[in-house]
Amino acid sequence: MVTATFRFDAALDFFLPRSQRGHALATPCARAATVKHMVEALGVPHTEIGEVCVNGHPAPLDVLLEDGDDVVVPPAPPVVLAPHEARFVADAHLGGLARLLRMAGFDTLYDNDIGDGEVEAFAEHGGRVALTRDRELLKRRGVLRGCYVRALKPEQQLREVVARFGLRETMRPFSLCLACNVPLRPRTRAEVLDRLPPSVRDSQDTFLGCPRCGGVFWQGSHWRRMRALLDGVQ
Repeated sequence: MVTATFRFDAALDFFLPRSQRGHALATPCARAATVKHMVEALGVPHTEIGEVCVNGHPAPLDVLLEDGDDVVVPPAPPVVLAPHEARFVADAHLGGLARLLRMAGFDTLYDNDIGDGEVEAFAEHGGRVALTRDRELLKRRGVLRGCYVRALKPEQQLREVVARFGLRETMRPFSLCLACNVPLRPRTRAEVLDRLPPSVRDSQDTFLGCPRCGGVFWQGSHWRRMRALLDGVQ
């Protein structure tokens, strides 16, 4: 058994019991324990931390701890995902967030029956960022990139994810089907006429359609409300 001291940044207090916040934690560790193992044992998923320093020097998460080690744990810094990196998988409890991310144009896998193992597989092998409110899911080794979503309401969750991953400038609103997560395609009035309400047939000229589910979209009052929501995301 060895003892290491952990110093968590105040931004990570959210994950720690109240009794462990705001001071150094001298913690007994098994001899084969790594930094990742102990940080997560104390409650903080590896996806939520930045570059760890051990005894004043940057260290990888898989480094073995030695007796007397002093470990400084910062929060994960905001990043700016490149457009090809901004691909997500949301767990079964974040359907509202998944829909809003799709509305903003971000490829987001979601199913209300998706299991933790599937989320991990999509994150590990599909290069997707895992979104969840389950910290145990984020501790899985296969989750290379992820985010613990702290907000409870979908609109606030969207703002949180956009801020964390620098997505504001790469939004492509209304480019994906909200239900299917596939790119929408332009449709002519003739192609969709039989699926339009009478009031829309005479008032709209531009339509988009989903090639998978056949859904049709136009710039009506619902579109304007969604546009206002996205415009308010900073």
